[in-house]
Parts: sequence; C-alpha cells; structure tokens
Amino acid sequence: MSLTQHWPLFDLHVRTPRLELRYPTDDEVAEIAERAVSDGVHDPSYMPFSIEWTDVPAPLQQRRTLQHHWSQRALWEPTSWTCNFVIVADNLIVGSQSVAADNFNIMRCAVTGSYLLQPFQNKGLGTEMRSAVLHLIFAGLEADRALTGSWEDNAQSLGVTRKLGYEVEGRHRMTSRGEPREMVGYRLTRAAWETQRRDDISIEGLTPCLEMFGLSNAAPESTAAKVAGS
Repeated sequence: MSLTQHWPLFDLHVRTPRLELRYPTDDEVAEIAERAVSDGVHDPSYMPFSIEWTDVPAPLQQRRTLQHHWSQRALWEPTSWTCNFVIVADNLIVGSQSVAADNFNIMRCAVTGSYLLQPFQNKGLGTEMRSAVLHLIFAGLEADRALTGSWEDNAQSLGVTRKLGYEVEGRHRMTSRGEPREMVGYRLTRAAWETQRRDDISIEGLTPCLEMFGLSNAAPESTAAKVAGS
C-alpha cells in the first residue's frame, strides 16, 4: 500500500516549459526550510510578507517552517485547505507556491502566495510559477476567481500581479514590524484569465485529489484534455 493511495497530493504535478510545481515530501520541506535561511528570501531591510516568518532566527525558523507544512497537512479538510507546493527548475528547488481556499466547492475562489529563493529572483520565474498555479486553479479546479495580495511598495510581486491581468479588489492597513503599512488585495476573474490562457501548461495526478479539494472525483469535461495522467 503506497502513501499516495491515502494522500494523492504527492502525485500532483503542474508543469510549464520552465518549472514544475509539486507537493513536497518531508525531505523537500526540510530542504526549502534550510535554504530559505542559507540562500535567503529577501533583503533583510525589507519585509515582503504579512507574516514575518523570515525574522525568526535559525534554527527556530527551519523548525517552524517544518511545523507550518505539517500543520497544513494535519488540518486539511475538503471545506478548508492550504496546498503548499515546492517550485522545481532545472532539478533544483527554487521556491514555494501556496494556494488555499475555504468552501471552494461553493465559492470557487482560491488565494495564492509564494516566494522565490534569492538566487533565483529576477529571472521571470515569479510570473511562471504564478501562471502555473493559476492554471491549476482555473483549468484544473474550475475556479471563478483567484485572489492575492501584497504590500503597496512590493514592486516584484505587484509586477507579476499586474502582468497577469489582476484588478484591485481593495486596501487595508496592517502592522508590519511594528509599523502601519498598506496591503493591496487583487482579484483575477476567470474571464480575465481566459484572455491570457496558455496551452503549454499541464497538470498530472489531479483526478485522485479532487475529493480533497472538495470536488467530484470525475475531472470536468472542459479540463480533461489539459489534466494529463490523472
């Protein structure tokens, strides 16, 4: 009896010509936890995240990263889930991409978040990994909307968001490192995504996972051609 029989996410892959999103093993979670410290994720003088997890010193940061990934597995329900992928390019883990939703089967809306390790930033991979997860959300899971957010001065994140056709949904003030900052929320509709839909992204292993996402075990007819190997 294989682990994937009971946790089919381990066989879920989203592939583009440049990279792959895959659900990580414990060893891969440990690797990205360690490399987030050794490679870095951002300039220490600037906090790009709403949760200041990179301010935690090593080795506690690595331990908390492991705990975070494990907690998302343990808390997974079809009505409330967070799927954390690792990003693999040229056989190297280069970052992390998450997608989360509550009552997805009703709301058809998912929220994304991500980061790239510093050596792999400014190479176009941010746009590529977001395109991959949006393909999963819209083509694979048949969402109506995708949401994301970033600080108003996060130029890298905003560049990807604007390039892919999101529109501003709203703003709210949050605390970051003890100071107030403006968080901007963005939404991407299915109609806007369709105008930029790519035909070079594939999904493998989705059908056995659909129940975990709160959906039917039968892949939608409209997406079956793009969900390979499921």
